[in-house]
Amino acid sequence: MGMLVAEDLLLLLLDDESGAVSGTSYADTALGGALLTDLALTGAVSVPEKTSVWRSAKVRAVPGVVPEDPVLREALATVAAKERNAQDLVGRLGKGAGGRLAQRLVERGILARRDRRLLGLFPTKRWPMVDAGHEQDVRRALRAALVEGAEPDAHTGALVALLSAVGRAHKVVEHEGLASREVRRRAKEIAEGAWAATAVRDAIRAATAATTAAVTAGAATAAGSGS
Repeated sequence: MGMLVAEDLLLLLLDDESGAVSGTSYADTALGGALLTDLALTGAVSVPEKTSVWRSAKVRAVPGVVPEDPVLREALATVAAKERNAQDLVGRLGKGAGGRLAQRLVERGILARRDRRLLGLFPTKRWPMVDAGHEQDVRRALRAALVEGAEPDAHTGALVALLSAVGRAHKVVEHEGLASREVRRRAKEIAEGAWAATAVRDAIRAATAATTAAVTAGAATAAGSGS
């Protein structure tokens, strides 16, 4: 069974040494968007064209499509339970996703699990890197697409779209001599590209747009509460 986009995204968000999420407070939202993207890549969900500018497009489970991966089957059950918009689903699918995905990566021998107590009181988990081989392969594929101009496959294209949605594309690849804004521009260009079939691309765009909206809303709320 191949790696999920969500698993690759988690590896990119984790600090390899500490095992903590690095650089973003919205990992759950990003991972929810990634799971919805994974469902789109398997053809398990669709996003019908909006019939009104006042209504958000709803995500629907595609009848008869059952993902092989148990995490995706669970995610699809959430989609199928009730017709919801992508932003609602990104939040629902992201709850607790980090721990479940990290544990799978432990079982694959990629991460280790470290249980500890914050301030000696609050239990926390960390997921430091054990075998960096797969993540290095992912970063090479991302660099090829973002820096060297290679055409990405659907998996890499979807991962770039999600990284672009959370403003992290320029953080995950070395880009000496190329400004961060150019990497971000290339990421946006890839996100809008034709590396997947139209129906799949529409669903992925809905997932990444919902991720961007949720992260932006969360940042605005945090800024407001801190003012």
